[in-house]
Amino acid sequence: MARKFLYLIAILIMLALAGTFAYRLFAPQLMRLAMVPSAGFKALPETAANAYASPMLWLAHPGKATDNPALWTPEGYKAAAAPEAAIFFIHPTSFLDRSAWNAPLDNKEANDRAALFIRGQASAFNEAGAIWAPRYRQATFGAFLTTKADAQKALDLAYRDIAVAFAQFLTEVGRTRPIILAGHSQGALHLTRLLREEIAGTPLAKRIVAAYIVGWPVSRTTDLPGMGLPECSAADQSGCILGWQSFAEPAAPELILDTYNASIGFDGKPRAGTPMICTNPISGLRGGSAPASANLGTLVPSTDLKSAKIERAAVPARCEDRGILLIGTPPALGPYVLPGNNYHVYDYSLFWANIRADAARRLAAFKAQN
Repeated sequence: MARKFLYLIAILIMLALAGTFAYRLFAPQLMRLAMVPSAGFKALPETAANAYASPMLWLAHPGKATDNPALWTPEGYKAAAAPEAAIFFIHPTSFLDRSAWNAPLDNKEANDRAALFIRGQASAFNEAGAIWAPRYRQATFGAFLTTKADAQKALDLAYRDIAVAFAQFLTEVGRTRPIILAGHSQGALHLTRLLREEIAGTPLAKRIVAAYIVGWPVSRTTDLPGMGLPECSAADQSGCILGWQSFAEPAAPELILDTYNASIGFDGKPRAGTPMICTNPISGLRGGSAPASANLGTLVPSTDLKSAKIERAAVPARCEDRGILLIGTPPALGPYVLPGNNYHVYDYSLFWANIRADAARRLAAFKAQN
């Protein structure tokens, strides 16, 4: 499922960047030639258990007072001076090089792109908590354009870095501090595994305020039971999972749905026909609809991506029966809208202020119960 879904996302991104006409001229085989590493997967040394004790391995960390993208806020907002929760955020794919299956930790271009994602996504949580966002040897973009076994090896290596970083995160935050988990796309994929392998069925699960698995399909039937937390059904519920995949209308999510329906869930059973988690990020409820007037603010980036502003009441949100989040007429957010009116790249930006309020509300509910 992981490779198939991200393969599709990668194809869609290439379509958006190159244009449909160019894509028709150049077959997918040429795209693979350009993006998929030609050399075989090279086993790399395992990350040392104490490696993430070094501040250098964190793109965002409470100890970084400067050059910390997670502390950025648009005009009218501020990061908390004394944040209560601890946020573990896993950024999406930012390594586009075909020279290796996994990103070197010191790759400047990949780290710069990751910092941009953190600024636009993780910053939504900087009022609720202090943010830890690790560098990790993420699978390269081209790993999602192939079914080679090397691609899964690259994803496994990336996850092992995440697991080591998470262990260090737990050491630093102590034994009682409430925790919020969040990720997007490849980062959300790793978060689903982290929940299954490190949190489900452990005392740590009781400390989770919420887990934001955004831009990644999660089956209510075949995936959710193994993740250790329920789907959020109420706006003031804590200890639960949120997720959505954003499409403007008319939406054409068939390619994603076809891939999803052909995949196997975490319980070993087919996902075909099973509903996906769809949280309405405006209302904070499971499913349903919310008007644009209830949208507290969409983060609209400048054309050079160096700044952004909040635009209130920009888009509505409605979960349709299959689990796709519909946002009405396509908003003008930039050139990275994918074919089918897929707003994958903007899953967080569309609802930045509501996500910020959602995290604060769930943290308050958690504190009231503990």
